[in-house]
Amino acid sequence: MAIESAALPGAGNGVADAAVLLAQSQRLCDALHRCEDPAAALAHIDAARRALLGPGLLTVNVDATRPQDPPGELHLLRAWTSDPQAYPVGGRKRKLRTPWTEQLLVHGELFVGEGEAALAAAFDDVALITSLGLRSVINAPVLSGGRTRATFNVLGTRPQWQAHEIAAVRLLALVARPFILQLATALGTPEPDA
Repeated sequence: MAIESAALPGAGNGVADAAVLLAQSQRLCDALHRCEDPAAALAHIDAARRALLGPGLLTVNVDATRPQDPPGELHLLRAWTSDPQAYPVGGRKRKLRTPWTEQLLVHGELFVGEGEAALAAAFDDVALITSLGLRSVINAPVLSGGRTRATFNVLGTRPQWQAHEIAAVRLLALVARPFILQLATALGTPEPDA
């Protein structure tokens, strides 16, 4: 089922944008204040994402690469998703070295992909992504011990991201970081080297 597109609340009006951001920040702080369950925390963070950015998909993948894996292979394990039917928790991805994996997973740098060509260059499952009406992605690395331990992945129905939307995703990823690291540890994924 395709995700319907919606306009960003307050888009284009600085005062309205600030009011929406402050309201969502307050709701998120209230929801997370005593939240100890990582999955529940990510559901609250996803609610803020939807309120700020409109429809789309949020997934969290943890690095499941083991020392015995072949050189040049990276393994990801889906630890959380806003759409468990299309992208179930526990799904695994084997990734070879590409510009996307180098940027995001090896160097720990933000990746912004806009349009079907960018999605196809980064993802094997581009047909599923586009069938859901998704047209762009922001992958934010979640770092621990100096390396990418997980990725916070937001896909949107818009063909391009605006600077304030990218900033919002980066902030949400930072808010999610302790909960994502809890999930990674609970799933038994390798700890970063000391």
